[in-house]
Amino acid sequence: MQASRLKAAVAVAAVAALAAGAAGCAKSDRDSGGGSAKTGGTFVFAGAGDPKNFDPIFNDDGESFRPIRQMYETLVTTKPGTADLVGGLAESWEHDPAGKVWTFKLRKGVKFQDGTAFNAAAVCFNFDRWYNMKGAAAQSNMLYYIDVFGGFAKNEADGLGKPIYNKCEAKDDSTAVLTLNQYKGAFPGAFALTSLSIASPDALKKYDADTVKQSGDSFSYSAFATEHPTGTGPFTFGGWDKAKNEITLNRNADYWGEKAKVDKVVIKIIGDESTRKQELRAGTVQGIDFPAPADSKALASEGFQVLPRPAFNILYLGFNQKNPKLQDLRVRQAIAYALNREQLVQTKAPSGAKVADEFMPDTVLGYAPDVQKYEYNPDKAKQLLAQAGASNLTLKFYYPTDVTRPYMPNPQEIFTVLANDLQAVGIKVQGVPRPWNGGYKDDVQTFGKQDIHILGWTGDYNDPGNFVGTFFGRAKNEFGDQRLTDMFSAISAADAKVDENEKKAAYEQVNRDLATKWLPAVPLWHAPPSIVFAKGVSGVTPSPLTDERFVGVTVSNG
Repeated sequence: MQASRLKAAVAVAAVAALAAGAAGCAKSDRDSGGGSAKTGGTFVFAGAGDPKNFDPIFNDDGESFRPIRQMYETLVTTKPGTADLVGGLAESWEHDPAGKVWTFKLRKGVKFQDGTAFNAAAVCFNFDRWYNMKGAAAQSNMLYYIDVFGGFAKNEADGLGKPIYNKCEAKDDSTAVLTLNQYKGAFPGAFALTSLSIASPDALKKYDADTVKQSGDSFSYSAFATEHPTGTGPFTFGGWDKAKNEITLNRNADYWGEKAKVDKVVIKIIGDESTRKQELRAGTVQGIDFPAPADSKALASEGFQVLPRPAFNILYLGFNQKNPKLQDLRVRQAIAYALNREQLVQTKAPSGAKVADEFMPDTVLGYAPDVQKYEYNPDKAKQLLAQAGASNLTLKFYYPTDVTRPYMPNPQEIFTVLANDLQAVGIKVQGVPRPWNGGYKDDVQTFGKQDIHILGWTGDYNDPGNFVGTFFGRAKNEFGDQRLTDMFSAISAADAKVDENEKKAAYEQVNRDLATKWLPAVPLWHAPPSIVFAKGVSGVTPSPLTDERFVGVTVSNG
């Protein structure tokens, strides 16, 4: 990779060092108990929930990204086990001093899985497709695109701003030049986002990829997204058998890089955590993700590989200020004081977790050590509620089911602890459980039906905009915070700082203000999630970004 001439993003060395120290690769063949690793066969991994679909641009969750990452690739990617940027479909990249013109030198000889050529024209087709996307339903599903590029050629969904993207030009087959309307600190890290994976233009056109329809609270997607996803990755789509709850990925024999070791990967969707453990022990699956904290030691003692990832995430309790009571800062502060977060971490979080005081880890530029901290103080909470005239407050508390997330291994138990804390200061809680896909995220993020909710984030790249900008950089139904225009402006201004020292200072002030005058949510914890493999599995490296690839996986017969 050509060295960047602009210190625009953040040094990723801190996360890389954490990853190197805390995460290892699933054990080597010679350590697999005497068995020999075999090429071929099938690797079965237990997913915790249904994917939304398989079109990268319409997704923003890990259960969808797991299969997508095996089928597609991005211009820029990360070195396994770290957040260090390395070449993906682009061998190198550079930008002008203003950070507005990015030139990518592309790999040659790469083909999409439908046999068509990957080239600069295909890259530009994808960027132009996203920018020119039509329809409010489609635009509202492109959350990562919006976070990075702000808006479209014509905004049709709510809460969108001016587009960062300007144009893409294919100078020749192996040179794509991307021009932005303004500098954005997310780059080059954002070019590694799974949502910005490059898909086959022919397949996108053939299967009407841009068709997204909304019916009530539900969305339906194109044949491309559900039956014919087509990228350049080491695995091809083999089908989603919803009766068996299985997604099959087949080895791509024409892959441009090192070929996959196994013939098939099967992602078996098992919503119940206990059942996932049972199937791991029975040998019907060879890997599971995000074990409950109490299970990690037991699984390790049984000979399973329990591999921790560095904690590069945040869990938070969000406030929807559509509720007039929650528009009062004193009520939001009362809720913050009411939560015994230290006890929550000690009883429900994975080993090594810690209470969060900000919405990003302390390894990210702009973390401010001097933010206001909300220590557990139920008496203070009651006083603030009384002052605000909200002593008889009733809140609809939404929480997800049928899912385990890196930052949220046990949502039902987390909800129960937090609800008890709130009820202890006189807040009546109406729990509303909703399935992760097909309910929860739409209710919370699209329609804003909740009063409060739990949600979180695993960083995609090491930049403050990927945390606080993603959450609070624009008006969203999740928080009902359209009135907080000064918050949006402050985050936008911080992100626009080209000088690293100025950017650091601006984001530190953003974090201070998030904790005091805005308080759109309460940060709860940073937790190191684990991934678990059977003892004969080799070739998967845990990622701080939960970006594990299965191209090198093998399963021994020992």
